[in-house]
Amino acid sequence: MHRGGHALSESQEIEPRLIVETGLDLRIAEIIEPTLNDMGYLLVRVRLSGQNGLTLQIMAERFDGTMTVEDCEEISMAISPVLDVEDPIDKAYHLEVSSPGIDRPMVRKSDFEKWQGHLLKCETSVVVGGRKRFRGKIVKAGEEGFTIERDQPGDGEELEIEIPYSALAEARLILTDDLIRDALRADKAAKAAQKKAANENNSSEE
Repeated sequence: MHRGGHALSESQEIEPRLIVETGLDLRIAEIIEPTLNDMGYLLVRVRLSGQNGLTLQIMAERFDGTMTVEDCEEISMAISPVLDVEDPIDKAYHLEVSSPGIDRPMVRKSDFEKWQGHLLKCETSVVVGGRKRFRGKIVKAGEEGFTIERDQPGDGEELEIEIPYSALAEARLILTDDLIRDALRADKAAKAAQKKAANENNSSEE
């Protein structure tokens, strides 16, 4: 029995990522994502880098947004044999599993909904309103895109701009005191809910 998040129920669907990898990173993501989902985790990002020779960085989190050191170890143990069988990387590499962190990459629509009111920086793959790089506070998150209130609008630029999800190339939260406070509060609430659910399960089994 694994210690991870809750396994996926039949009625629960995995929200697809808006931002996905390319090339070998994408191939690795496609190999490991089903295993992660079955264990109760969401894939955030895969990145193969030249750090320490060759490092495969896997960023993941539980469905409720929490992530512990034990979760990272469990994921590492589960995906290592899967990667050994598929063998997408033809060189020796170091596997590194981590949580998204507080200044996290934003990869799903629900990320933008959850972190409304916080600062982010993002890049688009096409020009939106005359530019490709943005920084500001998320003021709205809809089905097709999100709206930010720029913290430093240029001459002639509107204070608010809507960015379509389809144009997004990269986005991540900016570390602020407010973000740290809200992230710690959300983590505490999620862990309390986990503990309550575990206690209820234990009571029903007795």
